[in-house]
Amino acid sequence: MNPKKILIIGPSWLGDMVIAQKLFKTIKDIYPNSKLHVASPAWTIPLVSRMPEVDQSISLPFSHGELNILKRYQIAKVLRLEGYSQAIVLTNSFKSALIPFFAGIPKRTGFLGEMRFALINDCIKKDPSLYRTVDQFLALAPKSKNTKVSLSTSLISKPSQGKRILAGKLSRFKKVLGIAPGAEYGESKRWPIEYFADVANEAIQNGWEVISLGSANDQDLGKTLDRLTKNKVINLIGKTKLGEVIDVISLCQSFLSNDSGLMHVAASLNIKQVAIFGSSDPKKTPPLSRHAKLAYLGLSCSPCFERVCPLQHTNCLKNIRPSEIIKKLI
Repeated sequence: MNPKKILIIGPSWLGDMVIAQKLFKTIKDIYPNSKLHVASPAWTIPLVSRMPEVDQSISLPFSHGELNILKRYQIAKVLRLEGYSQAIVLTNSFKSALIPFFAGIPKRTGFLGEMRFALINDCIKKDPSLYRTVDQFLALAPKSKNTKVSLSTSLISKPSQGKRILAGKLSRFKKVLGIAPGAEYGESKRWPIEYFADVANEAIQNGWEVISLGSANDQDLGKTLDRLTKNKVINLIGKTKLGEVIDVISLCQSFLSNDSGLMHVAASLNIKQVAIFGSSDPKKTPPLSRHAKLAYLGLSCSPCFERVCPLQHTNCLKNIRPSEIIKKLI
């Protein structure tokens, strides 16, 4: 059967949402005429709206960890009118499976987790050999012998909008390096800001323009970077919306970041990049791009997946020297 309309309950993390695009591409490859709707937290919608495979994005008004069964039931009552033939739930929580259940969607696909036996009726056994997040997402795709598993992610960018944002700040004759020194998860994923400054200063000395990007939570990092580079970096941290960040990154020839949501955004735009991994594992959530290079030491204590270094030294990051990154990036 060719499902006419499929609802995806998407992930909350920006990076995971970019990775999920590979699933969306696969579904559209199997069912070209299907309608794909993606329901996800409000902060991910600017990403979803840049995915050509998604026919409609649905903003879910829940904060991290919020259950609110009544509100989920009310949303499900509205979605019931869409007549979905299948729902695919990408996250493993109990609450994420409630809306498809309340909406009466006949086929509800997902991994078992958090006592979801009644909520998920098309249960997929999680293969322990599928370690990468992208492979776990693809395990939830409809089965087809002709599935193209090599598809990359590719967000729609609007370079003209990026140029408008940078009007008067960018030289048309210089290469552009984008840097994103933040990581929402915690400090154990953030390369020292002094090292980012060393790379930026080296790039500037070699005739590059450097743009710093990030959320409002990264503004202190941006101020420190300004001081260490004598305000020679174009600081857009906390000054642009996510959609605008996509457009600005599309103007970059190279991109440097921690393992973060913007790392995955850069990967989706197929530009040269270096991704720095500390407490996380590049085997699990690598940037899905042939242009990406990784910086990861693989210490005996790595990956720990902790927000703060349990050993209080963060050597997995501090021992990655700026000189090594400059060789890979510039």
